[in-house]
Parts: sequence; C-alpha cells; structure tokens
Amino acid sequence: MSASGPAESVRERCARIRLLVLDVDGVLTDGRIVYADDGSEIKSFHVSDGAALHYWQKAGRQSAIISGRRSSAVERRAAELGIAHLYQGAGTKLICLRDLLAKTGIPADEVCAIGDDLPDIPVLRAVGLAVAVQDACPELKTVAHWVTDRNGGRGAVRELIEMLMTAQGTWAAVLEELHAQRL
Repeated sequence: MSASGPAESVRERCARIRLLVLDVDGVLTDGRIVYADDGSEIKSFHVSDGAALHYWQKAGRQSAIISGRRSSAVERRAAELGIAHLYQGAGTKLICLRDLLAKTGIPADEVCAIGDDLPDIPVLRAVGLAVAVQDACPELKTVAHWVTDRNGGRGAVRELIEMLMTAQGTWAAVLEELHAQRL
C-alpha cells in the first residue's frame, strides 16, 4: 500500500503525481490481440489518449509503460509519444516499477498507475494513485483509488490525464493555449 493515509482524497493524490505508469493491453488498447496472416500483431490505440499523453509530458511530467507482453507496435507507439521508459515482457511488473523509481528518483507516492487485470495489482498497491479502467476485472477495482468512466482503449487514459492535470492546475493552460492560436 502507498504511504498515503486512507482518508486522503483522490484530488489530493492527483495533485502530487509526476509519473504516470501505463499498462498496454486493456488500458492503451481495448485488450484484444489481433494477429495478421504473416504472424504480426496488430494493436489499436486511441488517438485522444496519445494527445493527452503529449500534453502531460509537455507540462513536465513523465510517462512509462510496463507491459507483460512484447510488441513492436508498442515500441513504435511509445517512440511516437516520447515515452522514454518502456518495459515489455515483464514477468513481474513490480520489479519493473522498482527499477523505474530508481532510474527516475521519483518516490512511489508521486506515481499514478493505471491497469485492467490481475498482474497490475502489485503495481497499483505500491503507488500513490491507483486507477482501474472501467472494464477492469473486479479484483483490480477493489485496490483502485479511482475507476475511470471510460473503458480501456476507449479514452480512459485521456480521462485520467485530464483529471490529473486539472487537479494540478495545468489543464486550463492547455486549453487557453489552444484557444489563443490564431491564423
């Protein structure tokens, strides 16, 4: 469990998050695994999740992916989004989280993790803000501090980032900057 007290609100937890840890299948994607005839794996990512990750990182925050599977599509998407910390084929995700915290120097209570299934439980229990996507398994939802309204692969990451950045006072600046753009 995180070092935070049980009475701490989700908004208070959001305010101090500097690192967002993402699962892939069931969070950045809808959880389906599709194979092409040539054996390659096809993944579908929601564009609004990517846009939100861009704004999150532009605000000086970091992102990481910890996935139990390996996929070249995930490598490509992480590179497109500028996600520097990528762990694939993670047998034990908690080991990857420990390595990530050591590399970044960010304490666990300043980390938010979002997941959808049983292998994500240890990571969610270790961080300051634990989030489950709407269609996560019931066991994961019981350890989450917050559950998104949207399903994995359907904008749940965008929903989370908007909440984090709103709590940190940075989302309004994103909107102001976009509204101020003129020809």
